[in-house]
Amino acid sequence: MDTALRDNYVGNRSWFQASIHGKDWVLCRSSALEFLGLFGGYLNSKQIEVYSKEPTDYDNVEYKLVDSFDDLSIINLNDVRSTCVNQTINDMLSDFDNIDEQALVESLATYYFLHNDSFNGLSIDPENHAVFDSIKDWAIDYYNEE
Repeated sequence: MDTALRDNYVGNRSWFQASIHGKDWVLCRSSALEFLGLFGGYLNSKQIEVYSKEPTDYDNVEYKLVDSFDDLSIINLNDVRSTCVNQTINDMLSDFDNIDEQALVESLATYYFLHNDSFNGLSIDPENHAVFDSIKDWAIDYYNEE
């Protein structure tokens, strides 16, 4: 069984709102980046990434089990909970070998562009600096035409 299908919604936010309504989930990783407007997503994508306190039977939901949401930095927009930008970026950097690299780099590029060609305001955890440093130039040049 799947959650609400993206094809039935005009935008990412309305799709996520319909998909996770009434569920004890927090959007994370690529789904959080889409919800936060930093990543455009993929055409016909159905996959949703969430933090959950319990396993789920939805085929299109990839969940990361957590005991509590207390240690997560979460925002709530229109009854949709999502990890905040800093939490999401750091989560992805800390698990770089298992994430959607395209989503992360595009999101960093968008962040950089929206913050006047800087990463000011982005707080990278010390243990994630090496990975961030290895991809930040790619993100900076992402929207440049060659």
